[in-house]
Amino acid sequence: MTHTDPDPTDRSHSVRLDAQDPLAALRHEFVLPAGVIYLDGNSLGALPRATAERVDRVVRAEWGVDLIRSWNSAGWVDLAQRIGDKIAPLVGAGPGQLIVSDSTTVNLYKVLNSAIALAPGADPARRVIVSERSNFPTDLYIADSVARAHGWSLELVETEALAGPLDPRTGILMLTHVNYRTGRMHDMTALTRAAHAAGALAVWDLAHSAGAVPVDLIGSQADFAVGCGYKYLNGGPGAPAFVWAHPRHTQRMDQEQLRQPLSGWFGHAAPFEFTHDYRPAAGIRRFACGTPPMLSMAALECGVDVFERTAGHGGIAALRTKSIALCELFITLVESRCTGHGLQLVTPRDAAQRGSQVSLAHPHGHAIMQALIERGVIGDFRAGTPDGQGESGHLLRFGFTPLYTRYTDVWDAVQHLVDVMDSGVWREARFAQRHAVT
Repeated sequence: MTHTDPDPTDRSHSVRLDAQDPLAALRHEFVLPAGVIYLDGNSLGALPRATAERVDRVVRAEWGVDLIRSWNSAGWVDLAQRIGDKIAPLVGAGPGQLIVSDSTTVNLYKVLNSAIALAPGADPARRVIVSERSNFPTDLYIADSVARAHGWSLELVETEALAGPLDPRTGILMLTHVNYRTGRMHDMTALTRAAHAAGALAVWDLAHSAGAVPVDLIGSQADFAVGCGYKYLNGGPGAPAFVWAHPRHTQRMDQEQLRQPLSGWFGHAAPFEFTHDYRPAAGIRRFACGTPPMLSMAALECGVDVFERTAGHGGIAALRTKSIALCELFITLVESRCTGHGLQLVTPRDAAQRGSQVSLAHPHGHAIMQALIERGVIGDFRAGTPDGQGESGHLLRFGFTPLYTRYTDVWDAVQHLVDVMDSGVWREARFAQRHAVT
């Protein structure tokens, strides 16, 4: 380091970065409690300032005064598509191609069933859904139930195996773009291309990607995608999710009158005709199902609307640039200041292979995280899985949301981590107690 090089271990360096941050004003769009450093937006995004007033208006005026008329007067009937069109640019989709509906889990059930119906070829041997062993459990549960229902099977592989050719028995490759445990980000274009070369379809879960990293669904030629509304999109706990299908598939479904398996009335071509026969709506609207939850939908729109304010500052590309810088600062500080405490970096160092989180492994990760939370540094913990990772797989996860995370937040969080590790306070018995949600 020369005398002119900035020293990232000096807090003044982070202060300067915050002062130069073109996205700094976006932090004021959120309610962030004093004394809290929130690094868990990859699990639940912070509350946008506009949300409480908007939900109150829906409750008091639209529901309380206009009552059922609000389906028309307040535009409730079109809200799912309107929000979908706002999310679409964040994931590389076009207008009318993405819709908000149900949960990520339910949407995955819909698209896997649809993918099986559309799977190329009639080879009875091509009846395997392939996913990685470390994928989010609910995705694997749903994939297994769908596979069993259709006489298919689910096969799990290690992440490294995805670099090789897919088994010719593969009909569907189902992956989460950014791994929820490690933060590793897949090359969507390359893996989709590999799936197509093997004669399979590619289904992507964008739960840890949408709103945090650039995604190009159309450019990558992905087949189906689902995503979460309450993480980086800041839609609130249990916010509705979204679903996308490539236009080539929705066009074929239109032509062949193929249905997704949950034929709810909001997926009908004319739901208010109240006919006894089901006619699926055209395009992505066929993937809607039951009545949209208006309070949650209104909250989600407030979260998504914040992204429109990034347009003059580089949009999702600028968010990605800041995300990379935040993560790299955190990694640098941990590795320079927490040596000798057994913290192991699990997240890839290469930014091109990393989402917007950093995971550190430690046998006592839970207690360490609880000690940090008591100090106001909120991340989360994921236990080692039963497939051989054991205690070495206990992870402290830190999510970096560039809309509201500051560089000084990163510096201060690491300072708290240093204090927790140096003092050994995490060894106190109260930090070993586990709650229902970790």
